Amino acid sequence: MKFSLSWLREHLDFTASVEDICARLNVIGLEVESVENSADRLVGFRTAKIVEAHRHPDADRLQVCRVAAGGGFEDVQVVCGAPNARAGLHVIFAAPGTYIPGLDITIKKGKIRGQESGGMLCSLRELGIGEESNGIAELSETAPIGESYAAYAELDDPVIEIAITPNRGDALSIRGIARDLAAAGIGRLKPWLTEAVEGDFPSALTWKTEHPACPYIVGRVIRGVKNGPSPDWLQRRLESVGVKPTSALVDVTNYLTYDLGRPLHVFDVAKLKGDTLTVTHAARETFTGLDGREYVLGTEDMVIVDEAGVQSLAGLIGGEHSGVDENTTDVFVESALFDPVRIALTGRRLAIHTDARQRFERGIDPAQVLNGLEAATTMIRDLCGGEVSEITEAGALPDWKRTATLRFERLKTLGGVDIAADDAVRSLEHLGFEVTERSGEAATFLVPSWRNDVASGQVLAQAPTLAEDVAVKAANRIQAMEAECDLLEEVLRLYGLDNVPAVALPQATVVPSPAVTPLQARAALLRRVCAARGLTETVGFSFVAQDDAALFGDVPETQHLLNPIATDLDQLRPTPLINLARALSRNLARGLGLSGEGALFEVGPSFDATGQHLRLAGLRAGLTAREPGVAAHEATLWEAKADLTAALVALGVPEAALSVTADAPGFYHPGRSGQVRQGPKMVLGTFGELHPRVARALGLSGTVVAFEVYLDQVPQPKAKRRSAPVLSPLQPVRRDFAFVAGPDVEIQAVLKAVRMADRNLVQDVRLFDVFEGGSLPEGHRSLGVEVVLQPQTESLTDTQLEAVSKSVEAAVLKATGAVLRR
Repeated sequence: MKFSLSWLREHLDFTASVEDICARLNVIGLEVESVENSADRLVGFRTAKIVEAHRHPDADRLQVCRVAAGGGFEDVQVVCGAPNARAGLHVIFAAPGTYIPGLDITIKKGKIRGQESGGMLCSLRELGIGEESNGIAELSETAPIGESYAAYAELDDPVIEIAITPNRGDALSIRGIARDLAAAGIGRLKPWLTEAVEGDFPSALTWKTEHPACPYIVGRVIRGVKNGPSPDWLQRRLESVGVKPTSALVDVTNYLTYDLGRPLHVFDVAKLKGDTLTVTHAARETFTGLDGREYVLGTEDMVIVDEAGVQSLAGLIGGEHSGVDENTTDVFVESALFDPVRIALTGRRLAIHTDARQRFERGIDPAQVLNGLEAATTMIRDLCGGEVSEITEAGALPDWKRTATLRFERLKTLGGVDIAADDAVRSLEHLGFEVTERSGEAATFLVPSWRNDVASGQVLAQAPTLAEDVAVKAANRIQAMEAECDLLEEVLRLYGLDNVPAVALPQATVVPSPAVTPLQARAALLRRVCAARGLTETVGFSFVAQDDAALFGDVPETQHLLNPIATDLDQLRPTPLINLARALSRNLARGLGLSGEGALFEVGPSFDATGQHLRLAGLRAGLTAREPGVAAHEATLWEAKADLTAALVALGVPEAALSVTADAPGFYHPGRSGQVRQGPKMVLGTFGELHPRVARALGLSGTVVAFEVYLDQVPQPKAKRRSAPVLSPLQPVRRDFAFVAGPDVEIQAVLKAVRMADRNLVQDVRLFDVFEGGSLPEGHRSLGVEVVLQPQTESLTDTQLEAVSKSVEAAVLKATGAVLRR
């Protein structure tokens, strides 16, 4: 919110300096963001008069002028190229050393085409305060000589900008700011009264309201007006706060918006059809605003219509069709009360940012609906003439009167300061609160109409399980508490927020809480693990096409979006693999993935009939990079298994505790996929090749391998004290075994049996070969297993090694029926 010092004086009688005003605004919660003064940029510019002017002897378009500028420049020669430079003209003179903001130069004394020039005659554009560019500025013949131009043009008027919190709609008016300053001890608030203007004839237009968000609206016709440019004082006022003057009729509404915080609108009567304006719900239609933009309206939007259609988006912006212009002779002035929530929702959806929206969505003074219309009527009649009709209205003014009670002891217990009861009451009275009842312990106040934020009566939604009597009691108590806090805040503001002692919040724990949750820490760890394994992270939408989701299992109706952001994003994804596959398909189609880039992963949500779950998903496709001695090859399911295992190990799951079963979901290749389990029931993830049908449907070809980790099912590692590792000084011993296993034998069972053969010596077991065919019986296969034996106290003898080998052979035979290959 911007306001100039001269505008503030219209409502506040004060002698304080700009510095004192800014300091007090900060103290009472209206934070000053900037202070600008045009005079600061116009230092060195002064009024002057051209005494003589003749053509430059060596340039047809230049003139040599003798200028009287006073104060050391009573008679100075200036070379000027302006076509309107002539003797007797009063001008703006810049002496040497003056900075010209419009040109970004500093004037120096010198010669132009051989003629001395001791300054510059300036246009308003060169001063940075106007658009004039066809010559130098022409001042009035009564302009003095040698006076500061800023003082002559009344530009020495600081403009202060303050930040407004959402609850202080009253501070979006200069009168509201003046009221706060007067209550804080800066000057005296001037009375503001507007006289009722009697109508001379019935209004040609009447109001009708059909929208619940418009409880009250008034208006009147003013006929025979003459629209044109506003007077200079009004234009300067609007320009000082950043509003571009348009015409007298529009400028009046903008002026009152800033002056009183009362948004208004004027319609051109000749452009309206019918004799009734109706506030109603919009249909699904388009509307062109005064800004030239076309808006698509919804049924909840509030509009003002005539027989021809929408003429205004209520409380936000007028329509281009019914806007006033230089040919307007009859106008209809609107003043209304609109619901702040409806204005905010429509403005946010349509991205409309206007001064009217800014005030309506914070709440305006309901008592000023009629007064605002009367003020506009007076200004329009004074500036544009015309005859005034009677007022027409629709709806009724809501009952805005409400009370709030302050217990004086709360100033100390809640506010933290010891303020006398009389001082607290006096502060609130200065802000317009009226005492209705007072005792030694408390006082009840009537809240003024312009403070809609105090004792608003709004209560947040309550738990539906609350009993009705409990809910009513709680709501009433909350309303009383919030109203009291509102009053306490006002007293503390005027007391001075800087005077309120700082009190630290009680420390919940001695040791600060962790910055991230365990789940967040695990997700960050997995990102590092996957990146180290050559996968690139992606972040995908949680929405996918329903056809893509159907490739990965059932498509529950509960996961279907009724109002999707796009037609191909109408289903909550059952797995992040869908997004990864689509992204990888696009990458491979553009030549990526031929040098190692065809590997993606995501840590993100997935959805099923039971709700939302967090998953790590990865995908590899395409050819690996060619290297010396290594040919490019497609990804294998073993790489996917290694990715999954690395992720689980990083999360603290022992690799030895994992087992693999061949029951992966149907979108994996049967026989080339598996589920990773910890124990017989806990499924931690899946891996394998994508089913060729699924891969083709997603735009992929060749071998595509994937893995998923179900993070919600991976248990947190148990916190336990770690002891120092026991490192054996002896070398490990490696022995290879080849077992012939039948078609029903799982490799995992063989590895588990070997590991359990001798827990003290067997340190690690790894599968290194699978062979079928040759002399093996049909359906059987040879499993090559490497066993690492780690002695602790003494080296193993041949006899001990032979005994361990027989234990391994016997354990595998007993557990799986597999025999040692001879």
